[in-house]
Amino acid sequence: MNWSLWRTIKGYGSLAPMRAMWAVVATALVLVSGCAKQDWIDRTLVTVDVTGVWEGRFTITGGQAGAGPGIGGDIVFVLQQRGAKVTGEMKYRGASSTSSSSEVRIEGTVSGDTFSFHEVTGPATRGEFQVNGEEMVGSMSRLTAQTATLRRQQ
Repeated sequence: MNWSLWRTIKGYGSLAPMRAMWAVVATALVLVSGCAKQDWIDRTLVTVDVTGVWEGRFTITGGQAGAGPGIGGDIVFVLQQRGAKVTGEMKYRGASSTSSSSEVRIEGTVSGDTFSFHEVTGPATRGEFQVNGEEMVGSMSRLTAQTATLRRQQ
């Protein structure tokens, strides 16, 4: 007796091999679906608008000598959003009266309620903020690791 998976069963003709093939395909799809990446709609869904002026404070959480943890200053984002794309400026000033202020151009994206950005030119400034209404909280790095909380200005 031939017990091959592809044999035909008396009375079913060539349906047995076809059913076996579909069973293998269905099993493979079930197994692969567990390894799938985030759904495309979650990656492209824009649920917040970050356009406007955001002001707040940053705190250094780690980094280079002379800029230890706990030191911080003021930070301002001036942002324009079109769809998921965001462009603008990031301005910041250290906490001491002798600290100079800096201004850098940034660009990024909004995905869901997350605003991610990077500096257009210069040192590799990168950041990611969770936006909740009129407030955004997150972290960024530019020579030092920093956390910040900003509020949208009216």
